[in-house]
Amino acid sequence: MNKFLILSVFLSVISCTQQSTTNQESNVMLPEPVANAGNAASGKNEGLALIEGADCLTCHKMDTKLVGPSYQEVADKYTNADVDKLAAKIIEGGKGNWGEVPMTPHAGMSKETAKKMVEYILTLKK
Repeated sequence: MNKFLILSVFLSVISCTQQSTTNQESNVMLPEPVANAGNAASGKNEGLALIEGADCLTCHKMDTKLVGPSYQEVADKYTNADVDKLAAKIIEGGKGNWGEVPMTPHAGMSKETAKKMVEYILTLKK
């Protein structure tokens, strides 16, 4: 019986330690994405290059809903008048516009970078 109790306590401690480590990792601020010079030389849109250099494609795809809406859906819903609002949403995160799954904030991203990303996304409007 004592061996079972000791084993239970040991497993509980390990479980709590792993959860604590996971929570700490999720709070790590990602570096601001940078579009490299090769992308500009190849004619790739700077906003697209910035999206590809960030963690955006983990939750969003161009024309298919994943965790969040597709970029096509965002482009169809918003206009160029919404660039500042959408850039702020990228930086601040939030939920409610596309359901209850929250968008992760990107607090380390500059407003200029977020605006370039949004401007590219809005070019996908059908």
